[in-house]
Amino acid sequence: MITYGGPRLQPEHFELSRVPEEVARFGHGDPELPVGSPGKVGVLELTFERRGERTELVGRYQKSPLQIMRPLYYDEARPDLPYTLVATTGGGVLQGDRQRLDITVGEGAAAHVGTQAHTKLYRMDHGYATSAVRLDLAAHAYLEHLPDPVIPYAGSRFAQHLRVTMDPTATLVIGETVYAGRLSRGERHEYDAYASDLEINDPHGRPLVVDRVRLAPRSGAGLGVLAGHDIVATWLVVTPLVAARDLADALHRVAGGHDTGVSVLPADSGAWVRIVADDPVVVAASWRRLWETTRLTLTGHPPPPPRKY
Repeated sequence: MITYGGPRLQPEHFELSRVPEEVARFGHGDPELPVGSPGKVGVLELTFERRGERTELVGRYQKSPLQIMRPLYYDEARPDLPYTLVATTGGGVLQGDRQRLDITVGEGAAAHVGTQAHTKLYRMDHGYATSAVRLDLAAHAYLEHLPDPVIPYAGSRFAQHLRVTMDPTATLVIGETVYAGRLSRGERHEYDAYASDLEINDPHGRPLVVDRVRLAPRSGAGLGVLAGHDIVATWLVVTPLVAARDLADALHRVAGGHDTGVSVLPADSGAWVRIVADDPVVVAASWRRLWETTRLTLTGHPPPPPRKY
């Protein structure tokens, strides 16, 4: 039986297997434009492989509203490493949207994947939106998955599940920043719910890292919702290239100036940082320092100035 759009556009591919209760309680459907309607499901698949002296994007599937800019090679210290930016043709995430992103990095390949702009979660009167992210890293692969901040508008409901499968010899640098809303408008914690799940597993499915974020300010703000702060940022590095304690110490030296926690990951698999703060400019500067320190510690080279074109 041939189904519309093939297997990628079937609910079992783009729907989350479990939606956290904080988000699921808002219901499933949109009576005007149901889940799965044309334009409501964005799918993006990227495959990076080592080709000679550099990594190349050898496989791509994209369905609007998700798409990518052409990979750029502008890092003089790492001319082998492509920088790829994910964009959305819709300008943001709407009620009933479903997104799925798959990134595969082959043996010995290296890639950086970011976003062209902040991710805006618009107000939702019916249901919620979701994003499923799947990262697969082969032996000695290196991936930086560093999207720009997420801005949940008043009345938005969103759930994200990011699952990673990685070889013990691979390296993953991953980050997430979430604002309390449109801060320049004085909008703070007026979204309905934001949920983010991160799972990092070895090739046999054994968990290395599990992290859960649940922000539901309308259920009662306070210590459970950033203690009144406007921004939460997470920086996480899983790598065998350096000792976990040395990496954590290096990150701790540059992540100050906020309410900050730095720790070694389970089984000494890497290090992570979590920051709560109020000033986007200050957080962006800290993010840059964390990136520079991570790159220098792992590769001996700093990252280049960011480019969005």
